[in-house]
Amino acid sequence: MSERTIVHLMRHGEVHNPMGVLYGRIAGYNLSELGHEMAAKVAESLKSNDITHLVASPLERAQQTAKPISDILKLDIVTDERVIEAGNRFEGKTFGVGDGALKRPQNWWLLRNPLRPSWGEPYKEIAARMRAAVDDAREAARGHEAVIVSHQLPVWTARRSYEKARFAHDPRKRQCSLASLTTLTFDDDRFVGLTYSEPAGDLIPDALRNKFVGGA
Repeated sequence: MSERTIVHLMRHGEVHNPMGVLYGRIAGYNLSELGHEMAAKVAESLKSNDITHLVASPLERAQQTAKPISDILKLDIVTDERVIEAGNRFEGKTFGVGDGALKRPQNWWLLRNPLRPSWGEPYKEIAARMRAAVDDAREAARGHEAVIVSHQLPVWTARRSYEKARFAHDPRKRQCSLASLTTLTFDDDRFVGLTYSEPAGDLIPDALRNKFVGGA
């Protein structure tokens, strides 16, 4: 008889970023008050789940999002570099056509190949490291559930990989809202299905729901 294991890929909550910087892997970007509220609400929604393993990206916003889950379920947070935000050469800049990095011609060369993408870490590399982290989390929680707190693009890229979909996409159309759960189900080591949910969806302002925030 097969053994069912579930791995939840969670995106962190809202970040305090009043300048609209593409923060990427830059240290010091923490959850906003709303972000902490989102994290707490997701933790409350998961308190009855059979979660035995908790993983988070090393970045502050992911660690802070994982903390309420850790507190409620009495689990240590395992920090995993493989689920960190994607590398991006626009990191530290504002990102827009009229008021940001795209206004400067010297940056246009970075946009030459959206299929790779040419401005950042290749999608194939993101998918490989995320799937390796999922494999380890699945093994650690075999027969139970695990949570991995990561970032929008790594979570979305992992999802596309499991769905065998093209990596190239419009960032504005990612189904990966703040504090959302992309849930992977496995029978033994075989991926058998995926669901998506937003336990803190009522806290997400309409302006943020589909907004592209680089380094999110």
